[in-house]
Amino acid sequence: MTAREAVRAGTGRADTGRPWSSSGFWFVAPFGVLFVAFLAFPLLYGLWMSFTGESLTGRGGLVGLDNYVEAFTDPLVWTTLLNTLWFTVISTVPLVVIALVMALLVDLGLPGRWLWRLAFFAPYLLPVAAVALLWQFLYQPELGLINNFLAGFGAAAVPWLTTKGVAMAAVAATTVWWTVGFNFLLLLAGLQAIPQQLYEAAALDGAGGWRQTWSVTLPQLRRTLVLVAVLQVLASLKVFDQIYLMTTGGPDDSTRSVIQYIYDTGFTGYRLGYASAIAYVFFVVIAVISVAQLRLLRNREG
Repeated sequence: MTAREAVRAGTGRADTGRPWSSSGFWFVAPFGVLFVAFLAFPLLYGLWMSFTGESLTGRGGLVGLDNYVEAFTDPLVWTTLLNTLWFTVISTVPLVVIALVMALLVDLGLPGRWLWRLAFFAPYLLPVAAVALLWQFLYQPELGLINNFLAGFGAAAVPWLTTKGVAMAAVAATTVWWTVGFNFLLLLAGLQAIPQQLYEAAALDGAGGWRQTWSVTLPQLRRTLVLVAVLQVLASLKVFDQIYLMTTGGPDDSTRSVIQYIYDTGFTGYRLGYASAIAYVFFVVIAVISVAQLRLLRNREG
């Protein structure tokens, strides 16, 4: 008798003779409760809220697609979305390239390898408030270390965080310094997983260091690079903390991200329903970008 036949017959036994047990359910139950309480329920409730006029000052009724129509016609939604996409571009590229260079340098076997690992990864352990405060001092127009350094070359002081067109680049540079250590660790782990026999075979064929890097290291590291690139794009699209602490979205909304606009709309403007609609529009944008990125990278790999 098969397991399915045993169940239909109500015997409770499969063909192995072992009784059915519900003990596995209790191992999954804690995760299931947390998943429903903190992910599934908020996700569905937020979706329902996006079709209502819900606010912090009172409950609103159903408004249908009005919130979504307003979101697509709201100029601030498009401005903050473009700001977020621009930040993603100017932060993701250096975060992947610099992390790769750092991982290659450490993998070469430089003296004091543990010290290099610590120095590269240590900034990632700092809380965002400490990072923002530190770089605000560095970017300070009159007393900041960066402007004092540039003054030695005769350059004029630059108000890094209050100049439109410069502030976003300044925040991106801070983000690179702060978070590049995580990508560095992922890529270093990928490098250490490459079999040494491949390098030995390449050396026997007369390949030098650059040729081994180009023909052995990078092809073997391709999957790790794809993973790092995808994770970094998703992380950059969700930028909020450092921008909110360093520029509060200024000057003139030039650094304001979508998530900050959602936060301001929901908790400063009290429009929870409209904020939910913007959040789900942004969710669709992230999903489309993620799928397109994965397909592009897979096609290149193929």
